[in-house]
Order: sequence, then C-alpha cells, then structure tokens
Amino acid sequence: MFKKYVILYFCIITCNICLAQKINLRDGYPNSIKPVGIIKNVPDSTLLEVVQRQTFRYFWHYAHPVSGLARERDNTVKANYYWDFINEAYDEPNFSKGTFGPEACAIGGTGFGIMSTIVAVNRGWIGKDTALKRLVTIVDFLIKADCYHGIYPHFMNGATGKTIPFGRLDDGADIVETSYLFMGLLSAREYFNGATPLEKYFRNRVAQMWDAVNWNWHSKGENKLLYWHWSPSNDFDMNFPVYGYDEALITYIVAASSKWHPISKELYENSWVKSSSWKNGKTYYSFNLPLGNFDKGGPLFFEQYTFMGIDPNGLKDDKGIDYAVQTKNHTLINRAYCMENPKKYKGYGADWWGLTAGDSYKGYVAHCPEVDLGVIQPTAALSSFPYTPEYSMQALKHFYYDLGNKIWGPFGFADGFSETHNWYAKTHLAIDEGPIVVMIENYRTGLIWKLFTSCPEIKKGMRELGFSASYL
Repeated sequence: MFKKYVILYFCIITCNICLAQKINLRDGYPNSIKPVGIIKNVPDSTLLEVVQRQTFRYFWHYAHPVSGLARERDNTVKANYYWDFINEAYDEPNFSKGTFGPEACAIGGTGFGIMSTIVAVNRGWIGKDTALKRLVTIVDFLIKADCYHGIYPHFMNGATGKTIPFGRLDDGADIVETSYLFMGLLSAREYFNGATPLEKYFRNRVAQMWDAVNWNWHSKGENKLLYWHWSPSNDFDMNFPVYGYDEALITYIVAASSKWHPISKELYENSWVKSSSWKNGKTYYSFNLPLGNFDKGGPLFFEQYTFMGIDPNGLKDDKGIDYAVQTKNHTLINRAYCMENPKKYKGYGADWWGLTAGDSYKGYVAHCPEVDLGVIQPTAALSSFPYTPEYSMQALKHFYYDLGNKIWGPFGFADGFSETHNWYAKTHLAIDEGPIVVMIENYRTGLIWKLFTSCPEIKKGMRELGFSASYL
C-alpha cells in the first residue's frame, strides 16, 4: 500500500498537478502534518510554533519520494542566479543560470532539513521512529550517491544520486554545501543516541560518511587556500577559495574537526582570517560591525547558516572577535537600513525588514543594502530570532497577520515579496525554509546549538582554530 501511494505521489508531481492536491495526498500518510491558515490573536509562543511547524512541512511533505533529500525549490521554472555583485566582490567566476526540475535536491538544504526534522520530533509533530526511517533512507541513499573524496555536489538528482551540475565547471564536489549536510547529520547523531537497532544503524551510517570525507583534499595539499569546488573532469579549475567573512565559517569548523582528514589552523588563518574580506571594523547606524567586506554587512544569511549549529553567545576567537556582537549587529544594521529606506521602497520599516539571498522578480538575488531591489525575504527576519527577538516578532506578526493572504501557504511563508513591484513569490527554497525552523528553535530552546556543539570532534576542531566558549 505504501509503495502505491509513493508511486501515485510521484506521478502527481511529474504531471504538475496543483500543490494543494499533492498536500492532500500526503496528508493521508501516518505522521502527516496538516497545513493551517491564518489563526487570529494567538499567543506569541503559539505563533512561533505554527510558523515552525508549517515551514517544516516543506521538508516532510515535499522531500524527494525516492531519497528523502530536500528538493532545492518547489517550482520547476528557469531559475536565474543573479550573483553579479557577489562575483565582483569576490572576484568569482559567474555562477550558473539553469533549469532545475523536481529531481534537483540540495545537499546543504538537506542538512538544514535534517536539523528541522530533529526539531519536529522534539516538538511532537512527527513520531521518532517515522523520522528515523526517513533519515535512514537519506543516509542509505547518500552513501551510494555521487561524492568526490567524500565531498558531495551542490545539487543531486534525488532519484538516481547523480550530480546535477551547478555550472559548466561546477560539476563535482562542493565543500561548503557538504559542511551544511554534516552540520545536520552530526546533530542528528547526537539526538538519536539511544540503543534501538535503528538508532545504532543510523549512527553507524553517519560515522561511515563522516570518516570518509577528505576535507584537506580541497587545500591542494598546501596550507595556503581552501577551495570551494573540485571536479573529476575539471579539477580545481573553478579556482574559487573559501575566504571570508561570509556563510562558510562552518566549513572551516567542520573541516578542522575531522579525525582522519582535518585542515590545519595555518590553512584557516591563511585562507579565511587573512583574506581581505574578513575584517570590517566600521560603524553603521551606531552599530559596530567586526567582520565582513560588504558595506553594511551584506546579506543576512551570513549570520544564519553557520550559526544554525554554532551558538554565537559567548563565542570568541583568538583575534578578539565576539561573535555575539557580530551576529546581532549585522542584523540590527540590516534592519536599520530598511528603516532608513534610502531608495524609498513601499512598506519598508520597523516591522518590514530583512534583506538576504532569495527569489525576486529578477530571479535569485543576494539582496543586501548594496543590492536592494525592494524585495524582502521573510527568512531574513525570522531566522534572526536569536539575535533580535523583539524586532523579529514584530516582523513575523506583520508578515503573518497583515500580509498572510498574499504570502502564507502550505509550506509557510513564500520566499520573497515586493510591495513596490506588487510581486509575491510562489516559491519556497530549502536553504531559506530550514533556517526559519532551526533558528526559531534555537531562540526558544537552543536545541540544535546544544546538540551540534556537544559533538566531541566539533569541540576539538573549534578549540584548534582558536575559538573559546563555555560550551567548549
């Protein structure tokens, strides 16, 4: 019977039947989560749970039916990746423009989905055994899928496990996306720590994958630079080092934590800390910004992806950087810019803020004060709850109560909107959905922070890179 439903569901997707029909079908399954509309006048804690729960549906009900991986997005139209500003700032080759269909799954987004699944189990939205079966499906699939020295590609075909090229040269390993995957897997390993056969099996699978990753391969055997991509057909021709400050701090932390193939602190220093884009030190709107090359901080996902697993509170490094200050002030600067609203976009204000990468009327854009198209991504403010809870709640209530009829749906909030252009996305992206679930939970309970930073190897890796915190 289960196989019949899976086949039927897959046929419905490929025939492009409407989203509502797909959701109704999947809601017939055990441990399904039914969507809700706008519920008026609920306590703040209830509202947070409604948003987390409905957003999680993306990973639970829209996961790939074969592999359980997180689909990259829930539309199959051409996705134009507008990264010209980022490319210029980092001297990076242009990212690709391509069409990604329903088979395209995101490796980093899958890591975010795994962390979201932990939250779902802990809050009782789905059963523990059911969640474990899904996670076992994922790791059993990944252990046979394409990887390169243990590193996975950016996108993968969720039915076959084959790499979907992100670009002409980017058709192999992506060390940053892989670090997000292992942030999820290691957190799940710590959470599902019981003695049941399924938990033991899952942990063993994670150990197999973790031990196989050769993070140091991406250094070209030197201690100078860590490279983002490697391809069996193009080698290191992408020639794009992972240097900061941006969303990839977690990559260095995870890579330094490996038992068998760790990177050195010297490599971290040379490639990350000594890069021209690491330090900032300027003040914007009276808030000092310690790190980052972008004027006014760049897109907010810089402060969200790494810190889904790493608690910035009390975290410092041997260069004197306070990461609680960095994460909070970057967020406050982003909000203050939206309140200033120098381009006079409709609606920007104290409860209408949040610039980060996501869909827009021009395609996928890394929105930030320097690239401001009048598009707000709900994930920006909502994934900032640990840093700006009062202001994030103001934004949440505005998005939900005032704009809900335009942007609220079965998978939570649409990816972006612009009142100026009367544009409201119909899309949801794994890398924007996951941080909403996880970061709201970190604000509420610190659950994922506690799990990930309790990993012995992560503690060791962070200490070796010069980090200090009470949890280390």
